[in-house]
Amino acid sequence: MGEIAYHYQTEFSLKDEAKHTDWIIRVVEKADLKTGILNFIFVSDEELLEMNRTYLGHDYFTDIITFEYEEMEGVSGDLFISTDRVLENANELKCDFEEEMRRVMAHGVLHLLGYKDKSKEDEMKMRNLEENALELFHVKHNPNV
Repeated sequence: MGEIAYHYQTEFSLKDEAKHTDWIIRVVEKADLKTGILNFIFVSDEELLEMNRTYLGHDYFTDIITFEYEEMEGVSGDLFISTDRVLENANELKCDFEEEMRRVMAHGVLHLLGYKDKSKEDEMKMRNLEENALELFHVKHNPNV
């Protein structure tokens, strides 16, 4: 079993880390894979913009940047999430901030699972997978079944 950790560099913090950890593990297991080491790092817009410029050569805001640990066992990586961007997304989409945060978290995990979103077709598939992942969060998990 892997390790999932949460690091907060903003005022934001998840309300129930244990529930989120269980959920992320189930998202990965649904792909018939095992969780390795996952670090969710919650940062500001400015911090993620600087990372986007430095590491990816992109000069625009984004909600998540994912770095895969290629030599680790299991699905592993660092997922940097802009809490500012997620809040703005939630306001624009008129949805709950926490649900949008989970969508972005799932999006990053899906990238680590190998899914892309550069083409329209891939983007549609990614959205469907995000919805499936969000549904898993709301399903009560019984590990004994």
